[in-house]
Amino acid sequence: MSKKRISLVLLTIIVMMSMILSACGGSKGSSSSGNQTDKNANNSTTGAPQEDVTLTAWIMPNSPKPDKDFMTAMKPYLDQHPNVKLNVTVLDWGSAWTKITTAATSGQGPDLLQLGTTWVPAIAAMNGIEDLTDRVEELGGQANYLPASWKTTMIDGSSEVYGVPWFVDARALFYRKDALDKAGLDPATAFKDWDTFKQTLSKLNGIEIEDQKMTAFGVPGKNDWNVPHNIFPWIWAAGGSVFNEDNTKVTFNDKTALEGVMYYTGLANEGLVEKASLEKNSSQIESDFSDGKTAVMVSGAWMIKNFATPEEDGGVGGKTAAQNYGVAALPAGPAGPSTFIGGSHLTIFKGSKHKEAAWDIIKYLSSDEAQLTYSQLSGQLPGKRSVMESLASDPNYKALVEATNYGMSYPSIPQWGPCETALVKYFGNIWDIVAGVSGTYNEASIQKQLDDAANEVSAILNQ
Repeated sequence: MSKKRISLVLLTIIVMMSMILSACGGSKGSSSSGNQTDKNANNSTTGAPQEDVTLTAWIMPNSPKPDKDFMTAMKPYLDQHPNVKLNVTVLDWGSAWTKITTAATSGQGPDLLQLGTTWVPAIAAMNGIEDLTDRVEELGGQANYLPASWKTTMIDGSSEVYGVPWFVDARALFYRKDALDKAGLDPATAFKDWDTFKQTLSKLNGIEIEDQKMTAFGVPGKNDWNVPHNIFPWIWAAGGSVFNEDNTKVTFNDKTALEGVMYYTGLANEGLVEKASLEKNSSQIESDFSDGKTAVMVSGAWMIKNFATPEEDGGVGGKTAAQNYGVAALPAGPAGPSTFIGGSHLTIFKGSKHKEAAWDIIKYLSSDEAQLTYSQLSGQLPGKRSVMESLASDPNYKALVEATNYGMSYPSIPQWGPCETALVKYFGNIWDIVAGVSGTYNEASIQKQLDDAANEVSAILNQ
């Protein structure tokens, strides 16, 4: 490993030890579970381990019952392979990075490891996960996955593949059908582009449904864990980018990017967003939408599952919003439509003593059956393209699936963690300006925050 690579890795560890990076969201404590298998089941998977083996898997809280849901998805495999025992530990997103980097440093960790898409380059640069380049063709290779998702399985500029896309986080607009009906709006055209979107929000603002006045647009602000995720789709739709093509120069502070930031934040400045929401996170905004306080929000596939789940089981299926919502793509900007693509990948820990058995499980979890099952259990979009597209027959999933065709992900570089930490800070400052907490909202004040962020990120890139 070169001195420059080592310095980047050390920088990533130091900064990211104190941060929470979630490609998908959620926050549950650690827990563990084992499987009970049918000892008379047949071993039917080619390449599966023949000897008795106990594997460990570290996953994140991807669903309300993460360990149970994971084991449910694994049950057909484990029933067919009574010699395989799988112990799963659920890591809280807040502490997962520390545990994973400690494991990568010591060499003592799980066999199978879930990593958020933005984590893969850093852990790969630490030599903490296996190079899977020679194996991924067994799964159909790059052609079976979204380009934005596949690029995050490797380090930009290199050809080695370190993970297999497990599920995808994509964002779209969720809207109240009854609110649009009352405003005389056609959802087929209401969200077409930036101009029509602003007109739609203006007509929805203050509309009353069931004697409750709605704010047009629910927007999470500076206290969200996804602050950059929320802003970058509007930068990309304006024609802006994070860095230049070879990731050597910051570009998210140029005039094109500023246009995207000003449009998005301007919706709040013009009163189409309740200023109080700029102190909220995504979960709170989703609750506001479910409770009928807002007419439109940006969210992901997990909300479709939440709307279909009864309240006694942790969902919001009994609320009016669950019976009156639709999903549409984010409006097209000057450069066209865009959305954020994140999610998680399956990797094999470098220190695993059961790498072949771990790979066999990844192959199973990449099958159509397992992909669909886990998607239904977790509320996440499948990582495999063909399975994801099979969901598009449902009109609520259709817009999300179509959005993945123009979705974008962050630069896949080892030092992205500290870069995102800087972005969270300065993009949070932008929301303070919009909310009237700090400074005066205008192009100059927003440009200053982008420039300050660019200076800090540039210093990280040049370490």
